[in-house]
Amino acid sequence: MMPPFRVTPMIRHLVRAGALGAAVALLLGSAAFAAADLASLPRDLSPWGMFKNADIVVKVVMAGLALASLATWTVWLSKTIELRRETAGARAGLAKLEADTTLAELGRGSEGAHDAVSQLIQTAAREGSLSGWNFDADFKERVALRLERAEAAMARKIASGTGILATIGAVAPFVGLFGTVWGIMNAFIGISEAHTTNLAVVAPGIAEALLATALGLVAAVPAVVIYNYLVRAIANYRALLGDASAQVLLLVSRDRGRSARQMRAG
Repeated sequence: MMPPFRVTPMIRHLVRAGALGAAVALLLGSAAFAAADLASLPRDLSPWGMFKNADIVVKVVMAGLALASLATWTVWLSKTIELRRETAGARAGLAKLEADTTLAELGRGSEGAHDAVSQLIQTAAREGSLSGWNFDADFKERVALRLERAEAAMARKIASGTGILATIGAVAPFVGLFGTVWGIMNAFIGISEAHTTNLAVVAPGIAEALLATALGLVAAVPAVVIYNYLVRAIANYRALLGDASAQVLLLVSRDRGRSARQMRAG
């Protein structure tokens, strides 16, 4: 018969030491894994740092959106300056049309000028010169056709460049979304390869992907707002051109009346 097993103080001490050692080893292992995860994180989580650490496709998307935003503000600056200059010139030209004068005199006075109203006067005076200043029944209709063509040409000129704003406003959010989807795909691939779901490892990749969507909105929202502003400004400018054309036609009617009175007097 074997003697009963006795748990001596020495054995209890060894058991406690072994459990403590295992716990210490577990803690050290967890700390090592955490240190490895932190070591794998990018050091710079600023927008520029996230751009540098992003995938090449996401970088291309971000760079394209940044260029689109630059193009938006360039178009805004150039078209705003152009619209203000042309609108001021149109208002000054309308004041000239209110004077008691003839189409021939206004045509001679507007030679060499390049504002919109001067061009309308010149095209009407050109028709008068080609017609020998014979104010027949069809003269006013011919002048109206010339003025309509001149208005359309000037409207196309002043509206050039605004189409890019509409394109950026419509496309930029989807381009940013594509960059986000691509970046999140790469982030999940990295998670599967690293065999970890630690948020500290996952978050930088997702943040880089979401930066593309943010840039898409930064490019699209100002483009839409600026496009609507320019459309309203161009509509006001075209209204001024319409007023100028109406004034030229009134001047043609007055000249025709003067010519008829002179013929009766003669």
